[in-house]
Amino acid sequence: MFSPPVLGFAAASGTGKTSLLTKLIPVLKAHNLQIGIIKHSHHDFEIDQPGKDSFRLRKAGATPVMLVSRYRRAIISELPANADISLAEQLAVFPKAGLDLILVEGFRHESYPKIELCRPNLDKPLLYPADPSIIAIASDQPLSTPPGLPCLDLNDPQAIAEFIIEIFLKRQRD
Repeated sequence: MFSPPVLGFAAASGTGKTSLLTKLIPVLKAHNLQIGIIKHSHHDFEIDQPGKDSFRLRKAGATPVMLVSRYRRAIISELPANADISLAEQLAVFPKAGLDLILVEGFRHESYPKIELCRPNLDKPLLYPADPSIIAIASDQPLSTPPGLPCLDLNDPQAIAEFIIEIFLKRQRD
Protein backbone atom coordinates (compact mmCIF):
# COMPACT_ATOMS: atom_id res chain seq x y z
CA MET A 1 0.00 0.00 0.00
CA PHE A 2 1.31 3.46 -0.96
CA SER A 3 2.32 5.65 1.94
CA PRO A 4 2.77 9.34 1.12
CA PRO A 5 5.96 11.13 2.18
CA VAL A 6 5.94 12.74 5.62
CA LEU A 7 7.50 16.16 6.24
CA GLY A 8 7.52 17.92 9.56
CA PHE A 9 7.78 21.49 10.73
CA ALA A 10 9.60 21.81 14.03
CA ALA A 11 10.26 24.78 16.29
CA ALA A 12 9.59 26.15 19.72
CA SER A 13 6.04 27.17 20.54
CA GLY A 14 5.22 30.64 19.24
CA THR A 15 7.59 30.48 16.27
CA GLY A 16 4.77 30.41 13.73
CA LYS A 17 4.42 26.80 12.59
CA THR A 18 0.64 26.96 12.18
CA SER A 19 0.80 30.41 10.58
CA LEU A 20 3.29 29.15 8.00
CA LEU A 21 1.29 25.99 7.31
CA THR A 22 -1.93 27.94 6.73
CA LYS A 23 -0.09 29.92 4.04
CA LEU A 24 1.87 26.97 2.65
CA ILE A 25 -1.04 24.52 2.19
CA PRO A 26 -2.89 26.65 -0.42
CA VAL A 27 0.36 27.03 -2.40
CA LEU A 28 0.90 23.27 -2.38
CA LYS A 29 -2.77 22.70 -3.28
CA ALA A 30 -2.30 25.06 -6.26
CA HIS A 31 0.27 22.50 -7.51
CA ASN A 32 -2.49 19.84 -7.35
CA LEU A 33 -1.05 18.16 -4.27
CA GLN A 34 -3.42 16.57 -1.77
CA ILE A 35 -2.20 17.42 1.72
CA GLY A 36 -2.94 15.81 5.08
CA ILE A 37 -1.87 17.26 8.43
CA ILE A 38 -1.02 15.74 11.78
CA LYS A 39 -0.73 18.34 14.54
CA HIS A 40 0.75 17.40 17.89
CA SER A 41 -0.65 19.13 20.97
CA HIS A 42 0.81 19.08 24.44
CA HIS A 43 -2.54 20.08 25.90
CA ASP A 44 -5.78 18.25 26.55
CA PHE A 45 -8.46 19.33 24.10
CA GLU A 46 -12.12 18.81 23.37
CA ILE A 47 -13.00 18.61 19.71
CA ASP A 48 -16.61 17.78 20.46
CA GLN A 49 -19.17 20.07 22.10
CA PRO A 50 -20.74 19.47 25.52
CA GLY A 51 -24.42 18.64 25.22
CA LYS A 52 -24.15 17.20 21.69
CA ASP A 53 -25.06 13.53 21.23
CA SER A 54 -21.55 12.50 20.16
CA PHE A 55 -20.06 14.21 23.22
CA ARG A 56 -22.56 12.47 25.51
CA LEU A 57 -21.84 9.07 23.91
CA ARG A 58 -18.09 9.54 24.36
CA LYS A 59 -18.52 10.67 27.97
CA ALA A 60 -20.66 7.57 28.55
CA GLY A 61 -17.60 5.48 27.65
CA ALA A 62 -17.72 4.83 23.90
CA THR A 63 -14.36 5.08 22.18
CA PRO A 64 -13.81 5.63 19.35
CA VAL A 65 -16.78 7.76 18.36
CA MET A 66 -17.29 8.60 14.70
CA LEU A 67 -19.31 11.67 13.82
CA VAL A 68 -20.37 11.77 10.17
CA SER A 69 -22.28 14.21 8.04
CA ARG A 70 -22.46 14.70 4.29
CA TYR A 71 -19.69 17.30 4.69
CA ARG A 72 -17.03 15.69 6.88
CA ARG A 73 -16.11 12.88 9.25
CA ALA A 74 -14.37 12.98 12.62
CA ILE A 75 -13.17 10.05 14.67
CA ILE A 76 -12.57 10.77 18.33
CA SER A 77 -10.53 8.21 20.24
CA GLU A 78 -9.62 8.44 23.88
CA LEU A 79 -5.97 7.72 24.69
CA PRO A 80 -4.77 6.38 28.03
CA ALA A 81 -3.91 9.12 30.50
CA ASN A 82 -0.20 10.03 30.41
CA ALA A 83 0.35 7.75 27.40
CA ASP A 84 3.45 8.41 25.34
CA ILE A 85 2.31 9.08 21.81
CA SER A 86 4.50 8.61 18.79
CA LEU A 87 4.31 9.87 15.26
CA ALA A 88 4.51 6.28 13.99
CA GLU A 89 1.37 5.37 15.94
CA GLN A 90 -0.50 8.37 14.56
CA LEU A 91 0.64 7.63 11.00
CA ALA A 92 -0.58 4.04 11.37
CA VAL A 93 -4.17 5.23 11.92
CA PHE A 94 -4.05 8.30 9.67
CA PRO A 95 -6.16 8.00 6.47
CA LYS A 96 -3.65 8.16 3.61
CA ALA A 97 -5.83 7.40 0.57
CA GLY A 98 -5.41 10.02 -2.12
CA LEU A 99 -2.73 11.99 -0.30
CA ASP A 100 0.48 13.17 -1.95
CA LEU A 101 2.10 14.49 1.23
CA ILE A 102 1.52 14.40 4.99
CA LEU A 103 2.71 17.49 6.83
CA VAL A 104 3.37 17.23 10.55
CA GLU A 105 3.39 20.04 13.06
CA GLY A 106 5.30 18.95 16.12
CA PHE A 107 6.85 15.64 17.15
CA ARG A 108 10.11 17.60 16.90
CA HIS A 109 12.11 15.10 18.97
CA GLU A 110 11.33 12.20 16.63
CA SER A 111 13.48 11.22 13.68
CA TYR A 112 11.72 12.02 10.40
CA PRO A 113 12.39 14.69 7.74
CA LYS A 114 11.70 18.16 9.11
CA ILE A 115 12.06 21.81 8.25
CA GLU A 116 13.11 23.77 11.31
CA LEU A 117 11.54 27.19 11.78
CA CYS A 118 13.72 29.85 13.34
CA ARG A 119 13.12 33.39 14.49
CA PRO A 120 16.46 34.58 15.95
CA ASN A 121 14.69 37.41 17.84
CA LEU A 122 12.96 34.75 19.99
CA ASP A 123 16.41 33.63 21.23
CA LYS A 124 15.57 29.90 21.10
CA PRO A 125 18.31 27.32 20.51
CA LEU A 126 18.46 25.79 17.05
CA LEU A 127 17.49 22.13 16.77
CA TYR A 128 19.51 21.19 13.68
CA PRO A 129 22.91 20.75 15.37
CA ALA A 130 21.50 17.82 17.38
CA ASP A 131 18.93 16.58 14.83
CA PRO A 132 20.27 15.11 11.57
CA SER A 133 16.71 14.64 10.27
CA ILE A 134 16.33 18.39 9.72
CA ILE A 135 16.58 18.91 5.96
CA ALA A 136 16.25 22.72 5.85
CA ILE A 137 15.80 25.77 8.04
CA ALA A 138 13.20 28.46 7.42
CA SER A 139 14.16 31.70 9.12
CA ASP A 140 12.94 35.28 9.10
CA GLN A 141 16.58 36.44 9.08
CA PRO A 142 19.61 35.20 7.13
CA LEU A 143 21.47 32.43 8.96
CA SER A 144 24.85 30.84 8.49
CA THR A 145 24.05 27.15 8.04
CA PRO A 146 26.36 24.23 7.29
CA PRO A 147 26.88 23.27 3.65
CA GLY A 148 24.01 21.13 2.38
CA LEU A 149 21.48 22.57 4.84
CA PRO A 150 19.36 25.08 2.89
CA CYS A 151 18.15 28.22 4.61
CA LEU A 152 14.72 29.26 3.34
CA ASP A 153 12.83 32.51 3.88
CA LEU A 154 10.21 31.85 6.54
CA ASN A 155 8.10 34.68 5.10
CA ASP A 156 8.07 33.22 1.57
CA PRO A 157 5.66 30.25 1.46
CA GLN A 158 6.11 30.03 -2.33
CA ALA A 159 9.87 29.42 -1.93
CA ILE A 160 9.23 26.84 0.80
CA ALA A 161 6.68 25.09 -1.43
CA GLU A 162 9.21 25.04 -4.29
CA PHE A 163 11.76 23.42 -1.96
CA ILE A 164 9.20 20.81 -0.91
CA ILE A 165 8.18 20.02 -4.49
CA GLU A 166 11.51 20.34 -6.29
CA ILE A 167 13.83 18.92 -3.63
CA PHE A 168 11.97 16.94 -0.95
CA LEU A 169 9.31 15.20 -3.04
CA LYS A 170 11.71 14.47 -5.91
CA ARG A 171 14.14 12.82 -3.45
CA GLN A 172 11.29 10.71 -2.08
CA ARG A 173 10.41 9.47 -5.57
CA ASP A 174 14.02 8.59 -6.51
